[in-house]
Formats: sequence, C-alpha cells, structure tokens
Amino acid sequence: MRSVFQWLLRLFMGAVVIAALGLAFVYYFASRSLPDYNADYSVDGLSNDTEIVRDNANVPHIFGPTAEDVYFGLGFAHAQDRLWQMTVMRRTAQGRLSELFGERTLKVDELLRRFDFYTLATKSLSVQDDETRAALDAYAKGVNAWIKTVNDEALGRGAPEFFLFPPEIAYWRPADSLAIVKLMGLQLSGHLSEEVLRAQTSLLVGEEGLKDILPDDPSDAVAALPDFAALFPSTPKNFKIAKAETDFLNPVPTRRMAGASNSWAAMPQRSAAGGTLLANDPHLGFTAPAIWYLARLELPTGGIIGATIPGMPVVLVGRGQQVGWAITSSHLDDQDAFIEKLNPSNPKEYLTPDGYKPFETRRTIINVKDGSPVTITLRWTENGPVIPGSQYDLGLITPKGHVASLAWTTLSAQDTSLMAGLKLMQAQSAEQALDVMSRTFVAPSQNLTVVDNDTIAMRVIGALPKRHQDHQTQGRMPAPGWIATNRWQGMLPTSDAPSVRNPNSGILGNTNNKMTDRPYPNHISFSWGDTQRVHRWKGLMQGREVHTRDSFIEAQLDTVSYTARSLLPLVAGELWYTGEAAPEGTPEARRQQALKMLADWNGEMNEHLPEPLIYSAWMRRLQDKLIRDDLGPLADKYTHVEPVFIERVFRDISGASRWCDIKQSTAKETCSDMARIALDEALLWIDQTHGGNLEALHWGDAHEAHHDHAVLGDLPLLRNIVNIRQSTSGGDNTLMRGLTSGEDPAPFTNVHGAGYRGVYDFADPDSSVFVISTGQSGHPLSRHYDDLGELWRRGEYIPMSLDPELARAAAVGITMLRPN
Repeated sequence: MRSVFQWLLRLFMGAVVIAALGLAFVYYFASRSLPDYNADYSVDGLSNDTEIVRDNANVPHIFGPTAEDVYFGLGFAHAQDRLWQMTVMRRTAQGRLSELFGERTLKVDELLRRFDFYTLATKSLSVQDDETRAALDAYAKGVNAWIKTVNDEALGRGAPEFFLFPPEIAYWRPADSLAIVKLMGLQLSGHLSEEVLRAQTSLLVGEEGLKDILPDDPSDAVAALPDFAALFPSTPKNFKIAKAETDFLNPVPTRRMAGASNSWAAMPQRSAAGGTLLANDPHLGFTAPAIWYLARLELPTGGIIGATIPGMPVVLVGRGQQVGWAITSSHLDDQDAFIEKLNPSNPKEYLTPDGYKPFETRRTIINVKDGSPVTITLRWTENGPVIPGSQYDLGLITPKGHVASLAWTTLSAQDTSLMAGLKLMQAQSAEQALDVMSRTFVAPSQNLTVVDNDTIAMRVIGALPKRHQDHQTQGRMPAPGWIATNRWQGMLPTSDAPSVRNPNSGILGNTNNKMTDRPYPNHISFSWGDTQRVHRWKGLMQGREVHTRDSFIEAQLDTVSYTARSLLPLVAGELWYTGEAAPEGTPEARRQQALKMLADWNGEMNEHLPEPLIYSAWMRRLQDKLIRDDLGPLADKYTHVEPVFIERVFRDISGASRWCDIKQSTAKETCSDMARIALDEALLWIDQTHGGNLEALHWGDAHEAHHDHAVLGDLPLLRNIVNIRQSTSGGDNTLMRGLTSGEDPAPFTNVHGAGYRGVYDFADPDSSVFVISTGQSGHPLSRHYDDLGELWRRGEYIPMSLDPELARAAAVGITMLRPN
C-alpha cells in the first residue's frame, strides 16, 4: 500500500513539474514578443533618425525631421503594441477571417466581400494627394519595419496570438489603412438595421403603432408614411426572428451599438481661466485592448497629441498647440435599403426606371480553414451591392422574386476621408480645420467640434445624400429600387451641412441629439442617437456661469439619469404611497419597499446603489409586457428601453395607452396595472439572479464593464488573463454612458461606452488630460495591457502634454530608429 502511495505521489509530482515546465515554456515564447522600448533599430524605408519616447503611461512621443519620418515612427509603434489587433482588423475589412478561424467567420467574410471594402480602398488610393500617399506609404513602411524585425530576431511572432495561427504576417500596404477607415464606417452605421426593424414593425402594427414604438424626436413633427405592406403586399407577416448565428468578430453593430459620443466646448467668456475648453468622449464597443491608442506626433507644422486607431496614421481626436478637435456620431441618414425586382424571365436582371438591366457581377473565393473554399457571386445594382437575405434580417421583408440592395456613402471609391484627417492635424485655426474637413471628408459622417484660442464651432461633415421630395419612404424603410424618385439624386452641397460658430450662449455641444429642424428632404436624419442625455447636459452647462477643465470632467463623468427622473413619476405615479402596509415577506411588501427606495432616489446610476438595478429591471420588463402581445418574437429586437415610447404610453399621447391592454386577455388592463405587474416580475427576476435583499444590491455587480479579447476571450483559463472586468456606474442614458447589452442572461452588462476621454484647456494647453479604457499594449503579459483601465474606471486621467521634457522625465523607454 505504501509503495502504491509513493508511486502515486511521484506521478503527481512529475505531472506538476511537467505542467510547470510547460507553463514556463509557454511564458518564455509568449514573452518574447514583448517589445523592448529601450532599443536602437536599423530599419529599411526610413530617411532620417527618428525617436520614440514612451512616457510612464506608454504613450509614444514621436520625433523626426520630416512628417514621413514621424508617420513611419507611428506605424512602428502601432505594430509594436497592437500588431494582432491590426491584423484582425485588416482581415475583417478584406473578408479573410475564415482563413484563420474557419466556418465560424464565414458569414462575416461573405458580407464584407459584398461590401467590397478592399477593392474600393485600393481604387481610392488614386484620389489621395501626394502628401497623403507619402504619409500612407511611410506609415506602412514603419509597420513593415517592425514585422521584419520580429521575423529577423525571432521575437515571438510579434504577439502571443500568432502562436495559435499560421506564422506568416503579410506586410502592410497603404490600401490597408484606407480599408480600416471603411471598417470603422461599418461600425458606426446603424440606419440599415433601423430601416429593417421599422419595416418589420410596420407589417405588424401599421403606421399608428410605428409612431409609438419608434417615434421621431418629440420636438419634431411626425411625417406620414405608407405602411410597408402597402409598398410590398406580398411580404409575409408571420416571420420568425432567428437568433444571430455568432457574434464572433462580427463588425456589424447591433441596434443601439452603432456609435455614440459626447462633445462640448466653451468660449473664453464662459471659461474661468479665459481660454476655450473642449471635452470629447467617443463611444464604441469595449474590447481588450481598446480600439483607441494614445500618441503624440511632432510634425513640422507643430505637435499633435490625442487618440489614434492602430492601422491609420492619423490622430482622430485630440489637440495641437493652437487647435483642438472632437467628433460625435452625427446619425446622418447615409444608408438606404432598396428592394429590387428580378426579371421573372431572367433572374440575372433587375428592374430599373429604364427597364431591366443585368447585375454587375464578379465571383470571389473565400478560403476556409479546415474546410473547402467557398465561391460567391457578388452582385451590384445601380443603387449599390446586393445584400443576402440572411444579413440584417433582410430576407424577412423581401418579397419573393426580389432582392435587397444598399446605397451607402461609405461605398465610395473616391473616399478622401483619411486625407482630410491628415490635413486637420496641420490646421492652425478652427476655420482651417472646418474648411478642410467639410471639403474632403466623405464617410462615416460625424459632428466635428473644433476650437482655437478664441473660437468654438461645430459642423456636420461627410457626404449628405440628396433624396427626392416624392421618395415613398423618405429613406426610413426599404423602398422599391426601380422607381426613380426613390433613388438618391446625388449629394447635397457641403454648404448645406448644419453648422454653428461662436453661439451667443458661449457653449455648444452634442450628445448625438437632434441638431437641426430642417424638414425632409434637406433634413439630416429621422433617427437620432439621443433624446435623453442632452437634457442632463443642458442643465449642467447652464448651472454655471463659467466653466473649468474640472467642471467639464465632472460633466463627462456624470451618472445622473434624466430618463429615470422623468419616467419614474409617470410610471409609478399611481403606485407610490397607495394602500396599507403589506405583511412582511409578501410580494406586496417587497413591492412597497422597492417603491419607497425609488421614491427617495435621485436618479444617480451609481455602481454602489441598489436603486439603478431595480429601476432598470422594472423598465425593461415593463416595455416587454407592453409590446410582446403586439410584436410577438419581434419584441426580442427591442433590447433596450425606448424612453419616448414609455412616455407616450403613460401620457396617452395620440391614444398610445392602448399598448397597456393585453389583447390575449379577457380583462382590460390599465397602464397602472401593467406597471404593478411588471415591477413584481422584475423583483422576482432580481431575487432569482441577484438575491432577495434589495438594500444589499449593487448596480455595479450587474453593470460590469466587459473589455473582452476578441479571439481569446472565450477560451478556458486564458479568459481570466486576457479579459478585463470592472464594476462601473452609468447606464444607457447617462452622460457617462455605459450602454447595456440588452441580452439575457446578463442584460445589464456594460458593453459600449467611452473608450477614450479627453478634456482640453487652451488657457493652459499642457494641463489638458486624456485616458483610454484599457492600456496601450495589446500584449496580455505587458504591464501596459490594463494599467490605464483602473484610472478610467475611477474617472481619472493622465496628462496630455506636448512638453517633450515632461515625456522624457519619466520615460519607460526611448526607441531610436535609424536608416539602414
């Protein structure tokens, strides 16, 4: 017996030793790709010595004699820290993910091939000016210099992820950067999804119901539209909503995830220090590492510092010594879906205003890891590419004998958006910045806010589709593509873009709210990204005569929900303080306790409080009960509370209280009944998922920010290393926006928000601050993988200084690049 025990012990110890050696072996090779920031490199493609000084937050400060040298240095730094991220983004834009990931990304590749981003990016190289082509070429050479260094010095393939996939890394090309611009356009575009949902909802509830559940901004008149069924009578109404096959590496945003942001600016007379102020926090889906990468470029025209996206040689948001710039999603309606009628005698043709014409077609092959290559035929109409019915649920609203196509400003082979960004960095005044961006920026449309020492201004930039006055759906739902008046009539002149400069109030801003009342067809959009946050922002801006950098930071980090403050009195009005105290332990007593807690709550979505969870669960359950019997499975598409819909129902605007009556029941339910029942069901859900003691709940436990690694984040053991989790405040409708997933079983997980925050004070530019939501490095073993994330969670920032000596004083490394 003793001998058996001894052998078992030896086997166990041997297994431990082998496991330890295995882990050490893995760690050694994975750590080989950690870059040495204190090194000299002789590289090809560089004209002059270039210096990369990395401050103690690992922000590279890049110094070189020429702009091309600096862009080379940025490409080198991006590749050192984010090579895997850049590779995946490039493959996504090219539609080549399946070569690495097999069939699970085949649907993504099919869609990206149909958009044909890479072909369009390659064609658009010819319309860039010489300076832009030189910048793109220098940046690509910088990326390739690091790839060559990795290969020559066996530096762990450049990133740990490459050990799981073929080691070959294609060299970077200038067109790759332009393709990533288009990929970002996809991630910021949501109008196609909105059109399809509007059409589906119209089929079930008609025009009147559509005005309630998908209302226009209440400050604007509601335009009359035909029912979708009137346009396409043969479209079936008994459609089933299929669950998405996979979200793995899918760049198509789900509803409410198509980009958001905040920006605001103050003129010197509204600033305590006498200089202009600017704040910006663009919102995107959370990832590890973040999409943003902080950098400082010392160009011949002056120093620039701010946030870049690896793969592109441009500071997208940031400041120079004289000018600061910020962006928010404009929600310009830059997408229109069309239903194209096939020729019954020849399905290779489609109907146009001039009769049937053949599709423009091209075959393309998608190589699939561990599978057979897949050949698809790309089809384009005069309106745009044909999109399969399996994408965006288009098949559910496309009648038999028809296909759907897409017109979209991003699908331009004359796209000079990146050129505009490069010229913006050289602007010496707000007027110069506005001029160059309005003339040369194409897509995706943004609200550009710029400031200099005495000017603040905001302008919509990007191509503005021109629609005919007689367009049947005004671009709000898919329309017959063979009717000439439904088609785009070209683009509006750039002078038609809404803009504001030096307002009398001395303050301007945007939270993705409606910014113009111009009527169709010269409007901007019917669907805006915010009807709520803007009210809180106005209150904070008007609450002070003058502002400071710190007051702008306070607004950026504000977690009070205007929505909660406005909806609770409506929904709970007939439930508060009514009836006698219920016996302890009963559902009625629990409901009364919840109502009392909400009555004493100020609407602050603080991670340590229970009330935000009670409120959020209640409103979510209430909306589902209001719409489920009318929409059936389509109700699953309404993943987030629509505040204006709830308000319409409980104020009975245009008879909207009819949504409170459940059609399948014999009794006639009132809105007060629905509110009470929804609260009881929400409390039951809370009890089952978070525990029964209401006062012990914490919003942050449910509203945990998920910064997940896109590839390794689902793997056992590795997920604990590569994923970043943080308890967070905020919510769907707070200025410090933390958009919830809306998906069971964890509907309040924080998945979308400000991956970058910056506040710029031009009274003392070097006192400006910024931060990103993770860290600068994409290497999970680097201490800079998540070091900025904790600062971000706590609402802290790091200095945003152009002082080179300050960067050198606490540098974590100085890299010298020398011509080979």
